[in-house]
Amino acid sequence: MDGLVPAIRRALAEVADPAKAPEMRRYMKSAMPFLGVPKPVRARALREVFAAHPVESRDAWVAAVLEVWRGAEFREERYAALDLAGRYPRWRGVDLLPVYDELVVTGAWWDFVDEIASRLVGPLLRAFPDEVTPVMRAWAHDDDRWRRRVSVICQLGSKAATDLDLLTHAVEANADDPDFFLRKGIGWALRQHSRVDPGWVRAFVESHPGLSPLSRREALKHL
Repeated sequence: MDGLVPAIRRALAEVADPAKAPEMRRYMKSAMPFLGVPKPVRARALREVFAAHPVESRDAWVAAVLEVWRGAEFREERYAALDLAGRYPRWRGVDLLPVYDELVVTGAWWDFVDEIASRLVGPLLRAFPDEVTPVMRAWAHDDDRWRRRVSVICQLGSKAATDLDLLTHAVEANADDPDFFLRKGIGWALRQHSRVDPGWVRAFVESHPGLSPLSRREALKHL
């Protein structure tokens, strides 16, 4: 771990393009500055770093994720922390939920939260439904809008294994909220499930006339 974290920061700095950074920051409306590393460039650089610095223990892996995340000065460093968090699926466990929660609450923007929901929380939910489902049901009513967005979109990759009771609970809990990201998230979650069960999604939208126009439009986009 001692070599991994500085290697991540060094690799990103070496491929940074400062000319790209201001536009990337404007697009993301980010208070945190960018280095100017597009995603494909970042992916190549990190692939080499991760290959050269394998993590030997679960504790070291979690510690490295949090060290990169908490110490980040540039947004790409937090992207790297999420990339690292998505590795080593054999170490996935329910006890990681507090770590993911910290990333959601402190990240507090859609680029981070969507990655956490789909690539971290979603797989955890599918692996440990009995333990994670109650947490997602609670997050659906949380004061933090980003926890609520996670509860809505955490099943994007579940396909036929989607827990429809959980999806219904999360959508109904947030359907009246005027927040753009929640309304967009509801539409996205329903649209994704329409690829598996279009009839269910059509019926759900018809039976929930209180859904916002944005949520309805997104849900029915491919139907």
